[in-house]
Amino acid sequence: MSTRNFAHSTAQRIGTRSLFAAVLATTTLLIASGVQAQTMQSDHWSPSQLKDRAKHLRELAASGNGSASETLTTYPRHFTMLAFRSRSGAGELHEHFADIFTIVDGHATLMTGGHLTDPKATHPGEMAGTGVEGGSAQELQAGDIVHIPAGMPHQMQVAPGESITYFVVKVEETDAAGSN
Repeated sequence: MSTRNFAHSTAQRIGTRSLFAAVLATTTLLIASGVQAQTMQSDHWSPSQLKDRAKHLRELAASGNGSASETLTTYPRHFTMLAFRSRSGAGELHEHFADIFTIVDGHATLMTGGHLTDPKATHPGEMAGTGVEGGSAQELQAGDIVHIPAGMPHQMQVAPGESITYFVVKVEETDAAGSN
């Protein structure tokens, strides 16, 4: 066999191996995607469904500290919750999670920015304080949507006789380097 034929034959074998590896990798990805597609789900909550679901949260809040919440669905980098408050909450700061609120019912004032007063670590990456000072106030009512970035102090303030029900999406945020 000539050198030229040997080189051509070797290139064909390498090309065939590369093609086989590419087909195998693609097939594996397609199978994995198919499995993922079969296990993925979408969630839909109407305002009336959330209000109905919040009835038991209202009862829990009445027998406790004026606040109750439940996790609805958990995903790899975010989760959804439903929350009810009939009293003001503590100041909060989540180092790695942004909060996205959709107000379902009621009225409250959200304080954002500034700093936590009397901050204490409650869990890794989570801080709570007696309140928020130096922030800005936003009046919230049904239909409003709020995004609170990770690391921003915030506090939900509920006036006496008022309450608020809100849908929460907690999204894990990463820094520019991709770490948490």
